[in-house]
Amino acid sequence: MPKLPLPGPCWRRRHTLRTERLLLYTPETVLDLAAAAAASDPEAQRWIGWVAGNVVTDRRVREAVLQLHPGDTDSLRSSPVAQRLLAHPFEPRPDQGETLIGVRLDDGRYAGFTELNPETGEIGGHLAPHARGQGLGAYLFRAAALLGHAHLGLQIVRAGHETANTASARALASAGFVADDGPPRHTLPNGREIDSRWLRHTAVGPTSRCRGAGPAAPSEPAGRSAAEGQ
Repeated sequence: MPKLPLPGPCWRRRHTLRTERLLLYTPETVLDLAAAAAASDPEAQRWIGWVAGNVVTDRRVREAVLQLHPGDTDSLRSSPVAQRLLAHPFEPRPDQGETLIGVRLDDGRYAGFTELNPETGEIGGHLAPHARGQGLGAYLFRAAALLGHAHLGLQIVRAGHETANTASARALASAGFVADDGPPRHTLPNGREIDSRWLRHTAVGPTSRCRGAGPAAPSEPAGRSAAEGQ
């Protein structure tokens, strides 16, 4: 069995979830955050539209980070890049959504990233190149919906994707998202306009809030997601 991270229970805007194939947790160090950016290669960038400051442009650095096993201390000690990034803890900004980094349960490698805006119910996410085409996208988006329903108390979580992004469409459908109303055009963070489709995931049964969510706000509207890719 691979060695896996031990992020601990939910507390103070930090969450931990586990699906059948992924362990997901709020980044604990800058290494975890770098893995989220490294998972976004040029293929993912086409669908996500992140601005340049959020992208790891050096292919060798991306590949080196994504080969790391964040739960294996021996592996991390042998990587100078990992040692530098591990020295800096990650603290979520007040204006930042709830971010989860995903790790594969089968081999312990970084697998992808998802983010949820607790004010609007918007989700987005993507998988690392080595994790695509294996059905892991459904587990990633299912975890994002679970984060909203069982950790943040949201009745509805919303998602969107570019019409041509069939991989995200399949993953969201497999995760239980269904068609929803939304504008047919959407502008990505880098300014590219796309044809978009919108979906929603509705809680089955009561919602709940974990210790990491803090007290409930007087009103928490569910909104519509930025269209992002698998």
